[in-house]
Amino acid sequence: MPRTRKWLGSAVRGLRSFAYGGANERPRIGLALGGGFARGIAHIGVLRVFEEEGIQIDCLAGTSVGALIGAAYASGATLDDMERQGSETRFRDFGRWTLSRMGMASNERLEDFLRKFTTARYFEELRLPFAIVATDIVRGESVYFTTGEIGIALRASCAYPGLFLPVEYRGRFLVDGFLTDAVPTRAVRALGANIAIGIYLEPGELKDKPRNTIEVIGRAFSIIQETQDPPWRHAADVVIEPDVHDVLWDGFIETPRLIAAGAAATRAALPKIRAAIARHIPPPSSDSEPVRTR
Repeated sequence: MPRTRKWLGSAVRGLRSFAYGGANERPRIGLALGGGFARGIAHIGVLRVFEEEGIQIDCLAGTSVGALIGAAYASGATLDDMERQGSETRFRDFGRWTLSRMGMASNERLEDFLRKFTTARYFEELRLPFAIVATDIVRGESVYFTTGEIGIALRASCAYPGLFLPVEYRGRFLVDGFLTDAVPTRAVRALGANIAIGIYLEPGELKDKPRNTIEVIGRAFSIIQETQDPPWRHAADVVIEPDVHDVLWDGFIETPRLIAAGAAATRAALPKIRAAIARHIPPPSSDSEPVRTR
């Protein structure tokens, strides 16, 4: 369990004051996108339902693939473009095999991959407040990026231990944010969200013995998640859990199914989401004009 959380950025400065301050002002909604490799494409289905239902998102945070989806969406990329790119994605688009004692591949290509969605290079260019979560593997704590270059933060958040090389940045040794914040609900709280909605993508189950190192590590993470009570759940008002557990880490060809699963889980959660919003809307003041009906 992480001891503390460190911020690499100052975008949160003053954001807490944006919480609803008037009787008629709606609460701020934060969406926390969890990690899951190809399973993260389900986030597109979640976002699509929010758009269709007219539920405005005020801030975002992402871990691992959630960081990629979140950065694209916060920059203004359309869901149609994100869906198209999801179907076309392959490992070579973001990873390059290499020989190292620290991992089997480099994810430097992620910075170029992000350009397929947006020309934005810095958090300050995004349309929505956004945080990317990584893990300091030495100190065992979360690191939140909110300003500066998006690319390096994205690489750090997606540096899956054992597969990708860790990212060294400002004296820190950073790996996948999934280790300490599988779903970054605490990050959206810090960005000023009154309501935190988390999307959790189960790490996956194995129907047979693992085929490779990635599946061994992935199943290990799954077991850890199943046997602990993670802090991120306590910070969530609503948790959406798309049924994507049987999709392999590189199952990008499952894009239509993944998006459908994300949408279905979100529609099922709509009553809880609306109830959470209603709980945070202050009642009208006693001296307000009564509503008359015919």
